[in-house]
Amino acid sequence: MQFVLLASLWWLGDHEPEPPTQARLAEQAGADPMMTSQVLRKLEARGLLVRVPDTRDTRARRLELTTAGRAVVARALADVERVDADYFAPIAHQHDAFLDALAKLAAPG
Repeated sequence: MQFVLLASLWWLGDHEPEPPTQARLAEQAGADPMMTSQVLRKLEARGLLVRVPDTRDTRARRLELTTAGRAVVARALADVERVDADYFAPIAHQHDAFLDALAKLAAPG
């Protein structure tokens, strides 16, 4: 969950006009808001992000990755991409057929 939240925060931070709120991050990550809050406190304690009060809503917190948080996300994403490439390497020559088969499995009925 920590990876999902950090990666989602990185993505939102680069694609939205202002730092996301905890609620927006939970929504993006498909996570429970209370669990998100607990995990974010731990990540903040590790120096990977900062949570600052929203100037428009005193109940909300805006989130930003720290330099250390960005470094962790960059390393983790590189690891995930490497593992993904290794995992799918045996079917690389059948990429399109594999995606077609997945689409058929996911199709209703």
